Amino acid sequence: MILPSQLIWLGAIIIMGLVLLVLVEINRSNLRREHEEMFGTKDFDEKVAANNLTPKEIRTLEKLVRASKFENKDAVLNSSHLFETAVSDFYEIRDVDMVRDETLDAVSRLRQKLGFDASNPLSVIASTRQFNVGNRVDLLLDGVGKLKHSEILSQKEKKWKVAYDGSFGPGSSYEGKEVRIRWTRPEDAVYSANVKVCGSEPGMLVLRHSISLDKQQLRRWLREIVNFPVEAVFADGKTCNGMLYDLSAGGILIGLPIECESGLHIRIRFELPSFGPEDVEIEILRNLGHKNADYPELYSTTASFTGAFGWTQERVLQYIFEVNKQKKAKESAKNALTS
Repeated sequence: MILPSQLIWLGAIIIMGLVLLVLVEINRSNLRREHEEMFGTKDFDEKVAANNLTPKEIRTLEKLVRASKFENKDAVLNSSHLFETAVSDFYEIRDVDMVRDETLDAVSRLRQKLGFDASNPLSVIASTRQFNVGNRVDLLLDGVGKLKHSEILSQKEKKWKVAYDGSFGPGSSYEGKEVRIRWTRPEDAVYSANVKVCGSEPGMLVLRHSISLDKQQLRRWLREIVNFPVEAVFADGKTCNGMLYDLSAGGILIGLPIECESGLHIRIRFELPSFGPEDVEIEILRNLGHKNADYPELYSTTASFTGAFGWTQERVLQYIFEVNKQKKAKESAKNALTS
């Protein structure tokens, strides 16, 4: 007669045997990936040669391939998304903080040489590591009201740094906390993510990277009706007040008390909710006459942004998407109540 204790021991031995077999198979599979030739090796070699990579970059690329779950060796060279997936897997397995600096530098150079960073308009953005030094970003420091316009000052594989002037308290007060970053890529999308502040230096915050990016797809120059008071400033210094009827990142429809000829350049000032005052140059495109029944005394005029309006363009895009997001949330809540 078999005792219960003997059954338990027998079951434990069987389970341990199965676990051992699984571990052995995993190890064999890893050894095959490390040493055996993979599918797509010929295509991989041809693409590597075409991109003029250094021996160190090629060895680093081999490490990325072996750390990934891809069956084809050349997959890592086919798109920025697959490249960043392999990079993320490699850093998770090796622990990015333990990877040698020369290997980290090689990954950065590979991203640039292969055209997988944000400077290439065709690259798919999947990681904050693809952002470039000089890109303008917004920092939402408490998720509600503390919005800080900033700029990327340094970009490394382990960490990146953004400008911060202490206007919402010392940078050290955010260490260990999460902030939300938001970056607008014109004619593509608004990207945002929660990132950890791992340190601070004079005039900057040090951030961890994220591969969990929220993406709000843009339609080309999405337009929003606004009806904002606006002040127009002419080249001779004269001013007049009007209304900004609708707004997009490419241009506006504005109402002014005087007719303006096509091609005229003026400056306009208006308040963009949540983003503050805007002062930007526009070019008059077309005068439509008295078209707005709510403001019969004003001439409706189409215009486009011109000059240095990059910051305004990004803030306008972000404002429009926030408004549309709130509209969708209200519609969803309304539908839920009526269903």
